[in-house]
Formats: sequence, structure tokens, C-alpha cells
Amino acid sequence: MSELVIRDLVVKRAGKVVLAGVSLKLSAGKITALLGPNGAGKSSLVLALAGVLPIDAGTVSLDGQELAGSSPEIIRRNGIAAILEGHRVLDGLTVDDNLRAAGFHHDASALKSAVGDVYDLFPELAERRGQRARLMSGGQQQILALGQALVARPRFILADEMSLGLAPLIVKRLMGVLARLAEAGTGVLLIEQFTAVALRLASDVRVISRGRLTYGGPPQPLIEDPDILHRSYLA
Repeated sequence: MSELVIRDLVVKRAGKVVLAGVSLKLSAGKITALLGPNGAGKSSLVLALAGVLPIDAGTVSLDGQELAGSSPEIIRRNGIAAILEGHRVLDGLTVDDNLRAAGFHHDASALKSAVGDVYDLFPELAERRGQRARLMSGGQQQILALGQALVARPRFILADEMSLGLAPLIVKRLMGVLARLAEAGTGVLLIEQFTAVALRLASDVRVISRGRLTYGGPPQPLIEDPDILHRSYLA
């Protein structure tokens, strides 16, 4: 079973420690929810794992291969796709060009197949393949961002606040896709503002506060006693 293992990760931003020795393991076919208050370090973790933020200390290994310090392109090529907060797409490009750019590491045949699979999954993207991304709604842009991740054929998806500002129907659809991906063997790190949604989907939960993990375990205790989550936020 494929594993993404993070050990003693330290990350600083503007000289301030935002991740202070974070360790966790993501497994293929499982959704791990990462919960925490604003400013706790959730997005910084995703950016560091994606190669966007430099890592000051610690290791990140995928099936034994060390990736800490690698470029975003190498990390993506090795099977880790990040969906960053804020519907981040290439807004000056068309839907089709966005998807093709996300599959830069595929050969022509594999890229055609991967883009085709995304269009099959999201017909609304196929209908807009020639439309520039900036002309799409926020929900459509978020679907495109997920499509970009899927084009990479990832072993692990890092999803940061996909539901932010979206209608409940879109949120339900996006979360359903993540659940099916996990069932098919993809590992998912899910950062989600709707705690109840995250706890319902996840098989494992980590809570982060002030750059440190304060809870690790199954979701059920947090569902049954919300005070555990509250105390973990304040730890």
C-alpha cells in the first residue's frame, strides 16, 4: 500500500515558525481530515508538501522516496497533486488548456486519456472546453481545479478548502468525487471548513493548532463529543 510519510516537518514563513515538528502518515485509499483554526498551519502544510514553500527541517517520503526540497513539478510527477485554496486555475487559459497544462508530464496518448476521463466525470467542463477559466463561476473553477489534479493521475490529493464560498450542491458533488477516489485507492488529505463534512468522510483525523498536531485518531470520538475538538483547537 502506497504511503506518504511526513516526519518532524518544520516550516517558517517570514521568519516565523508555522509548522513545528509535524509528523503524520497518509495511506492509499484513505481520507485523512486535517482540522484546525485559522492560522493553525493547515495551508502551510499543503504548500510545503506541494513544494511551493521551502522546508526548513524534516522529511517527506512517498513509498520511501524522499521528496522534501523537490520542485512542485517533480512532486506532481511523483504522484502528489495539490488543490490549493481559492479556486486557483490559470484564468487566462481555456478549460482545455488548463487541463492539458496540468498533465505536462504525460506523453500525448496518456494526456489525451487523462483529459478525456475528466471530461467524462465533469460534462460541464467538456461543454466549456474552449472557454477561458476567468469567465467561469467560482463553483465551475473549483471543479476545474479538481479536474487539474485528476489529470495528473495522482496517488495522493491534497485538498485545501475546496468548499470555500461554494453552494452546498457543488460541495456535495466535490466531496462525493473525493470519496469515490479514495474508494478507488487514492489517498486524500482533506482540509475542510465544514467540520461535519470532513468527519463524515474521513477515516482518520488530525487536528493542528499553532503549527503542532494536537489530536490524532478516528473521527468518531470527535463526532460524539465536540468538546474534544474544541479543546484540541485551543491546545
